[in-house]
Amino acid sequence: MKPTALSKIHEQLGAKMVPFAGFYMPLKYSGDIEEHITVRTKLGVFDVSHMGEIWVKGANALDFVQWVTSNDAAALYDGKVQYSCFPNGKGGIVDDLLVYRFDEQTYLLVVNAANIEKDWNWLQSQNKFGVKLINASDETSQLAVQGPLALKAMQKLTSEPIENMEYYTFKILEFAGVKDVFLSTTGYTGAGGCEIYFPNDKAEQIFKSVLEAGAEFGIKPIGLAARDTLRLEMGFCLYGNDIDDTTSPIEAGLGWITKFVDHKNFIDKEFLLQQKQNGVQRKLIGFEMIDKGIPRHEYEICDAQGKIIGHVTSGTMSPMLKVGIGMGYLQAPYAKIDQEIFIKIRDKLLKAKVVKMPFYKTA
Repeated sequence: MKPTALSKIHEQLGAKMVPFAGFYMPLKYSGDIEEHITVRTKLGVFDVSHMGEIWVKGANALDFVQWVTSNDAAALYDGKVQYSCFPNGKGGIVDDLLVYRFDEQTYLLVVNAANIEKDWNWLQSQNKFGVKLINASDETSQLAVQGPLALKAMQKLTSEPIENMEYYTFKILEFAGVKDVFLSTTGYTGAGGCEIYFPNDKAEQIFKSVLEAGAEFGIKPIGLAARDTLRLEMGFCLYGNDIDDTTSPIEAGLGWITKFVDHKNFIDKEFLLQQKQNGVQRKLIGFEMIDKGIPRHEYEICDAQGKIIGHVTSGTMSPMLKVGIGMGYLQAPYAKIDQEIFIKIRDKLLKAKVVKMPFYKTA
């Protein structure tokens, strides 16, 4: 297990530490529900240094990014971020990622921790454009400061205005006394806030500064457990659960990041266009429990007669809604909003209904 630059500090703060995607990570500190509510109502800080960072540089950087990703990177401008995925050449997804544009010859791809090596090998195999690829994952640390008060608190650590930054943009600035920090208005919670990138040797200094700046607003360190329930309330996909090498972006409801425009050629373009035009046999849906019960990964989804019509990919008890929620793939005829379905929990068929995501609506 790889530690992050902050693993020792998490231990000192009393975190319950667990192995996750090959890293030694904090699962929770005070308690996952309390941490979840802190992020929704105030602000919290996550160590997400396990994420991967891969640079793409060179005259053909845009052409390369356009080829390997599903979204239209030509729409990016300097300081803009985009959510996208890597189609795998077989109709599935290698990974989902964020694409940062620094300039016309410099892009940063932020990928999932469990997929760093896989993504790196995939990108190298697709590099017919002569771009320079740099895997900076091992020397880069990242914090996510999330919640409605996050930017207000972080403004104390930089002279650059950040409170009114547009969603999915970033700035290079001096932050907590450290130069050339990247601060982006992105995150995996739907609660607002930012993600901050910096070298490993600045991690302790920046982490302590973030906690001090957020103290008056009620900041807490937050673990992986709350990160998962927060993203699920928003209907955000988790790679390995809701999307993987066997799920297409069209099936997964990610048509909005799959752009079929004339100026863009990309892996699986024709196959995915046919799926979009002809429809798919299964769809990723959100559902809410009607009967009392907590859905979990891999539980069966059935019709009223008990016939299996799908499987749960993610599920939990929503800390904000106080009801069981989940995501899963359903046969297309059952994937309509308000469709009654049944989740098989301990050999009982418990009633649920298909709902529109996000489950939790932020103000």
